[in-house]
This record gives sequence, C-alpha cells and structure tokens, in this order.
Amino acid sequence: MFIIGYLIEAVAMVIEMILNIYMLIVIAQVILSWVNPDPYNPIVRFIHNVTDPLLSRIRKTIPVVYGGIDFSPFIVLVAIVFLRNFLVKSLYGLATTFM
Repeated sequence: MFIIGYLIEAVAMVIEMILNIYMLIVIAQVILSWVNPDPYNPIVRFIHNVTDPLLSRIRKTIPVVYGGIDFSPFIVLVAIVFLRNFLVKSLYGLATTFM
C-alpha cells in the first residue's frame, strides 16, 4: 500500500508546483497591467494567453471592477491559496495514511 501513498504524494507535489507557477504568472500579469508592455513580445503574449481565459470568466461571472480597479486577479490568488491549503494538504495527509 505504500506505493499508493507515494503516488498520492507525487500528485500533491505536482499540483502544488502547478499552483505556485500559475500564481507567479498571475502576479506577472498584474504587474504587466500597470505598465504598457509591447503586445507583440512573446512573453507578454504567453502571460496573457495563460491568464485571460480564467480572468475573463471571473469578470463575466462576478462584476469585480470597482473604481477602475480589477479584483479578478485577487480572486484567483485567493482561490490558489485555498487550493494549496485545502487540496494539497489533504492529499499529503491522505498519502501519509497509506505509508
């Protein structure tokens, strides 16, 4: 049964890494929104292509623009922190029960 525990732990580690990387990309998108970057820069296009689908879905669902400030990245960051603290820690706990 220890193999299942290691598998669950590996899945938790991958999910945690993906969530951390996406958090950094969302923070980079927020910083890019403060400046006027070159829209043809491949890094800027990548960041927008990765974050815009989720952020636009949140903007359509919840009106989160107040006084010209867009709070949808904040909602995404809160959701990422929740997933890291709930889902990943639950998976780690579940993995220890199989070891």
